[in-house]
Amino acid sequence: MNRKPPSPRVRRRRAKLATVLLGLSVIALLFAFVYPTSTFLRQRSELGATRSRLDRLQSETRRLLADSKKLRGDAEVERLAREQYGLVRPGETPYVLVPAAPTTTTSALASGNPGSQP
Repeated sequence: MNRKPPSPRVRRRRAKLATVLLGLSVIALLFAFVYPTSTFLRQRSELGATRSRLDRLQSETRRLLADSKKLRGDAEVERLAREQYGLVRPGETPYVLVPAAPTTTTSALASGNPGSQP
């Protein structure tokens, strides 16, 4: 049972086949591990962002529910009508505070006349 050593042509074919199979196995490993891992990491970061958005929305909902509950009472509606719209009850006299005009003092140096004395 004497076997002949393979010819150089057969060795080259086997080497090419081994290289191709190794390359295909590396690509298969990339698809099997790297792609799902990157997808997992991306989904995890999206999950964190979505959770924080959900927390903000829930706190906003709680605030709006509290505001809605306050607006069911007449006192809060009256307060808002007076503050935001300037409404008054019949018989009341509304007063509006007008800011005073600013007082300005000018000196000789400020008026641009350097020859006059203050």
